[in-house]
Amino acid sequence: MDITSLRSAVTGPVLSAEDAGWDAARLSRAGLGAPDVIVHVSSVDDVCAAVRFAAASRRPAVLRSGGHSAWCTLDDGILIDLSGLDAITILDDPAGGAVVSVGGGAHWGAVARALAPRGLAISSGDTASVGVGGLTLGGGIGWMVRAWGLAADQLIGAQLVTAEGDVVEASAHEHPELFWALRGGGGNFGVVTRFDFHAHAIPGIVWARLGVDGDARPVLAALRDLMADAPRALTVTYMHVPAMDPSAPAGASISAVWIGDDPGALRAALSPILALDGVTEHELRIREYPGILLEPPLPDPAAPLPGFIGGNTLVVDLDESLIDGLVAFREASPATVLFLRSLGGAYGDLAQDETPFPARGATWFAMAGGFDIPGAVDDAERARLESAWDAIEARGAGVYGNFSTTVDPAFAARMYPPETMARLAAVKRRWDPRNLFSRNHNVAPV
Repeated sequence: MDITSLRSAVTGPVLSAEDAGWDAARLSRAGLGAPDVIVHVSSVDDVCAAVRFAAASRRPAVLRSGGHSAWCTLDDGILIDLSGLDAITILDDPAGGAVVSVGGGAHWGAVARALAPRGLAISSGDTASVGVGGLTLGGGIGWMVRAWGLAADQLIGAQLVTAEGDVVEASAHEHPELFWALRGGGGNFGVVTRFDFHAHAIPGIVWARLGVDGDARPVLAALRDLMADAPRALTVTYMHVPAMDPSAPAGASISAVWIGDDPGALRAALSPILALDGVTEHELRIREYPGILLEPPLPDPAAPLPGFIGGNTLVVDLDESLIDGLVAFREASPATVLFLRSLGGAYGDLAQDETPFPARGATWFAMAGGFDIPGAVDDAERARLESAWDAIEARGAGVYGNFSTTVDPAFAARMYPPETMARLAAVKRRWDPRNLFSRNHNVAPV
């Protein structure tokens, strides 16, 4: 493929497999990819040129900001690396708080650090290196989800390069249907080069981590009961992981975030949990929001990441039967992980049709799965895990695409109800009829 014209049109580096630095450039948080070309853009004009080249060469446009998505690891395509578009601009908002314009290649850790000195925050994901683009376009569940909703719920405008290489602005008043699709419909509709968010004043946060020993069932039931009418300032997670993830200690734990500056308020809110047998307070103190975002290391290219057998689901009613199924899934194999996060609050304030994101009535997000380690998991165990997870997912009301590692093109049908998928497909037909942006949980323009 002749990329001479692309190199002339783009100010940033354009790399092919013959160029120095190729292997480093194709490594992402999800592992090694093998695209045809990697384009490091540094301006909106660069993005336009890269999109037009992909369209003319009839190759898919592959988008990378944080690089946590498994779609970055597939072969072929024109990989557009957005990391050069990382500007963060803070403007006062007459309605209160601030408007924050964020480049499409920025990471959430940088956004949190830029906002913290102003006493501001946006509800983002849990990991500093996650890209603003991928997380927001997929919805964005994070620590402030009960107080402020999804990352996408805080989006008030966006600049986008279309499949034709044109630049458009989208908001509730300009191309409103495109703006609707961007708030949870994924990267199907173009390259978002700038996100405009409403940021919130935050007086501080209190962070807690509790250890959990013994049977998790009564602990999860108590957490469910606690969060049913908890203040929106409180969000909790439960996690049980094996001794294989260096970014998380092995065993079961509860993490909690309280928006405020009074440790006593969080301790009082968690008192029903702290009173349970097997629950131990390991940490409870004031912290800065940027400091609670995780920062896992880059993967070792020589040691491919193991597969994941399981999934996630958005749960309306975390009843005893479902709690038992989730805990039993974790107990049945040592190389499995279980994770739950409380929802409700602001997450449920929006009507279902206000964004594409599914299951606004969900009160919990649950994820469980086994690590498909070569030589450690046979076909029978793989089939058992898949069957056990399918039974759990069937109890949920929807699936969160950002927490899925699959690159199955059919998976999007599990993420959206039929009426939402039909509406997304209509937007796709308008803005990307040739499906140039297909390396995602794809909405086909049909």
